[in-house]
Amino acid sequence: MSRYLLLLTVLLFLAEPVLAKRIVVLAPAAGDILLQLGLEKQVVGKTRSLKEFPQALKVGSHIKPNVELIKGLNPDLLIISSNRFFSEQMSAAVGAETFVYNPQTLAEILQQIGSLAQLTRQTTAGNKLTQRLRRQLHGLQRLTTRPKVVYEISSMPLSVAGQHNIISDIIRVAGGTPLDFGTRKIIKLGQEAILAHQPDLYIYQVGPMNRNPTPPQERGAYQRLKSRYLKVDQLKWSRANSQSFARVVELNKILASGVGR
Repeated sequence: MSRYLLLLTVLLFLAEPVLAKRIVVLAPAAGDILLQLGLEKQVVGKTRSLKEFPQALKVGSHIKPNVELIKGLNPDLLIISSNRFFSEQMSAAVGAETFVYNPQTLAEILQQIGSLAQLTRQTTAGNKLTQRLRRQLHGLQRLTTRPKVVYEISSMPLSVAGQHNIISDIIRVAGGTPLDFGTRKIIKLGQEAILAHQPDLYIYQVGPMNRNPTPPQERGAYQRLKSRYLKVDQLKWSRANSQSFARVVELNKILASGVGR
């Protein structure tokens, strides 16, 4: 997280709570959190990739939001993933409180739930949610080994989750070792890099970023891998929110079943 985003998050945490009668969500992962906090009726605008909040107006994508549409909704709270796609100037033009939702670990998800709950006067709901999510991790099985795991973001071009991707933290907490190809969220590389590391489990997502991929085990070069393969739903795995904790439990059971032994 950049210095600006970190400072903005801290300032919002210290700020006076807002009533948040009209919320625009430009960070798709935050949609789940707003539902959990009981704020669904306040959401008046959303990105087109969000299936939740059917009553809300679609205001473009998180990469290309329509500022004029957003201004027309007269929001009092904007939830963005970074100022890369929604600049300080755009925020100023809208004139609403801005909250940055961009967790990269499970711990940061809990922290940002607390900050968002405090900001929107939903501290009781926020506390209940964070407590429930922590309890989900209490029953994880301890593994005698830490299987090597790679997570495919897209097959063409080939890209995988980097160390600053929520997926890598899900793998770590579940008891595995995410293959380390760099710190960025998404890393582009060649198949030979995967072959050199010989992962025990190859997870590949199917969704908007990886539509109809050829199963990895059917790709010529990957016949030299001894991996197990797991196909997953992109929207259930790649968004950092309350669902990430369920994914840890799910992956922990898979790894404990004998992957890498």
